[in-house]
Amino acid sequence: EHEVEKMFTLKPGRLPQADVKNIIFFVRPKLELMDIITDNVLREDRGRSPQRDFHILFVPRRSLLCEQWLKEQGVLGSFIHREQYSLDLIPFDGDLLSMESESAFKECYLESDQTSLYHAAKGLMTLQALYGTIPQIFGKGECARHVANMMIRMKREFPGSQNSIFPVFDTLLLLDRNVDLLTPLATQLTYEGLIDEIYGIQNTYVKLPPEKFAPKKQGEGGKDLPTEPKKLQLNSAEELYAEIRDKNFNAVGSVLSKKAKIISAAFEERHHAKTVGEIKQFVSQLPHMQAARSSLANHTSIAELIKDITTSEDFFDNLTVEQEFMSGIDTDKVNNYIEDCIAQKHPLIKILRLVCLQSVCNSGLKQKVLDYYKREILQTYGYEHILTLNNLEKAGLLKPQTSGRNNYPTIRKTLRLWMDDVNEQNPNDISYVYSGYAPLSVRLAQLLARPGWRSIEEVLKMLPGPHFEERQQLPTGLQKKRQHGENRVTLVFFLGGVTYAEIAALRFLSQMEDGGTEYVIATTKLINGTSWIKSLMEKLEPAPF
Repeated sequence: EHEVEKMFTLKPGRLPQADVKNIIFFVRPKLELMDIITDNVLREDRGRSPQRDFHILFVPRRSLLCEQWLKEQGVLGSFIHREQYSLDLIPFDGDLLSMESESAFKECYLESDQTSLYHAAKGLMTLQALYGTIPQIFGKGECARHVANMMIRMKREFPGSQNSIFPVFDTLLLLDRNVDLLTPLATQLTYEGLIDEIYGIQNTYVKLPPEKFAPKKQGEGGKDLPTEPKKLQLNSAEELYAEIRDKNFNAVGSVLSKKAKIISAAFEERHHAKTVGEIKQFVSQLPHMQAARSSLANHTSIAELIKDITTSEDFFDNLTVEQEFMSGIDTDKVNNYIEDCIAQKHPLIKILRLVCLQSVCNSGLKQKVLDYYKREILQTYGYEHILTLNNLEKAGLLKPQTSGRNNYPTIRKTLRLWMDDVNEQNPNDISYVYSGYAPLSVRLAQLLARPGWRSIEEVLKMLPGPHFEERQQLPTGLQKKRQHGENRVTLVFFLGGVTYAEIAALRFLSQMEDGGTEYVIATTKLINGTSWIKSLMEKLEPAPF
């Protein structure tokens, strides 16, 4: 609409040829990106006419450090406009917002840098300006406390922010990721969660191996298989995906085969269409049917790809160990499977996830078990990983047991985190998303709605960080009178990241007949165990000599 000619991804070298007057850089304020921009600007051909003008927009805000850096490189003067664009919460789906700030967890817990919390508070203020003041704020964790304090302060400092919009949300629940370090480490077992675990979903897009998606033509015998990965967008705008995304993977197959029958029956209808009216009716439904058919073909292919992995022996062994830890079996001694994996040099992140999971399920490991794991990891994978292990310890993921007692069993029993009889096909509890383990974070949200956190005071004290409640005064006339049968709406904000399995569990609670609460989810970043551990790893460059 605004006559933008083209959009390019930022990369070093010369800027692409384009017959334009203005070039706008749209970037996060990171130094490594400033180097690329410097390179772009310096390679620009000054002799060309007309000369192109440069502008830079920092997202979500300007950084003096970056501008100073550009100045030292001698290119700051080339930018006519230097502005900021405050993009805080980005809608990913009807009930999901993310700030997509991948370093938020590391910044908050390792570097004590609370910039991302400031942006979270700002994002929430924007949300309240649009959807009314949220009357009740609950929170658990240090970061949650900071965000709530900043919101209260922002409200005090901008008296104009008192708005007269009828509130959409009844409650805001702020949760620190470090209140529940366990959930992201476990392998997610929902359809969407597994796609993310195996292939990684980036901003609702996934790249898949193309072999399964090649159109099968008769007599070709697979001469030219596509080599480009297949890129698909995944969100609830696609009917079938909305139906299966949050199901346990073991329940997906039956849905797909039912759908296949329905679709082929619909296509069969064409033989029964006799009159012009009937034929016309059939033709009008064709586009929708064809879309449904191609959607089904895609998801059948994805499900086959995932099934190849979930039926492998290694996946099963890994999952068995995870489930033993989560249900409290042998968490205090060196695990044979982990030893074997290190000896066979399995991917380091897989090892770290398991060792951290064991540590969290045991409120820290005995010093001698911890030292043994560390030594094995460093000797097998290289001593440069000592910094990563140090980060994991600082974040509370892999630590020695300090108090001498393990609180996890108490937490597990009180919050019913482990359920033995899971119904994966027709679930009756959120534990279906991990086939037995109910995400602690979501259990807290569930108990807050009914019967309230007072019932679990003791357990809340065992989890890190303070828990609190704040009320925000609403102007007269805006207090809600609840109609009978009307649901409460709760916004759950995960500070430090949330997994697709947790989102699935919250959606499950929203859909429960007698639930009485609908959930909208916001987070600093959509994560899985792998991307989360990766964000805490130190990349050490080998010495240049």
